[in-house]
Amino acid sequence: MKRSVRACLLVLCCGCVPVASATEIRTFKDTTEQLRYEQLVEELRCLVCQNQSLADSDADLARDLRDEVYQIIRSGKSDEEAVQFLVERYGDFVLYRPPVKPMTWLLWLGPFLALAGGLLFIRSRTRQHAATRSPELNAAERERLRQLEGDTRK
Repeated sequence: MKRSVRACLLVLCCGCVPVASATEIRTFKDTTEQLRYEQLVEELRCLVCQNQSLADSDADLARDLRDEVYQIIRSGKSDEEAVQFLVERYGDFVLYRPPVKPMTWLLWLGPFLALAGGLLFIRSRTRQHAATRSPELNAAERERLRQLEGDTRK
């Protein structure tokens, strides 16, 4: 009894708890087909997690999409056909790099527009600041300033 309790405590303290997880086992014709599959699931976004690729996600939908990609590759279709199928079904959001088209112009141009807006704002503020600077001194004021500076040097 003591030995089993001690073993359980050791396992819990070390973090060596065995975890039961489902592993997807897939068979491919050759390594190129496997590499194509792995590359595709890395390039496609999980629709549930949004920050993860299909390869990284454990969501049920990601598992289904990985199965779909696997079936498409096993059927002999190209990578482009697999991507096109998923885009037709789920939209451009499934892509990490959506195509440049009218619907995604803001996505692609937004950072540049924000940068340009920020630069214009900074420029207008510096011009505004320069305009509110004190005016130039006339000759009498410059002479008075020299006299005051001379008094402080003594």
